[in-house]
Amino acid sequence: MSVQSAITAKLESDLAPQHLEVHNESHMHSVPPGSESHFKLVIVSDHFDGASLIKRHQMVNRLLAEHLKGQIHALSMETLTGGEWAARGGQTLASPDCRGGSKHG
Repeated sequence: MSVQSAITAKLESDLAPQHLEVHNESHMHSVPPGSESHFKLVIVSDHFDGASLIKRHQMVNRLLAEHLKGQIHALSMETLTGGEWAARGGQTLASPDCRGGSKHG
């Protein structure tokens, strides 16, 4: 199972999201082709109701702890409630350009 598939399965199982995007953004960074090390998550879940942004991120980090120990180098998250997602009109934030890291040829 790919890292992206494992992340998707874990988040779907534990957070029952209304909307979930798991983007492998490794190609935007200086890593070998086919890498699965840089991810962006967009998660809309009722599990985030009443939780601060840091608590939401901690919840996701706990769920993905095994992957964060070695497979995932960078993780960007948008953790939203259904109301926040609706207020945004279902729009996500653009990912920033890579700012460095080691170069692989």
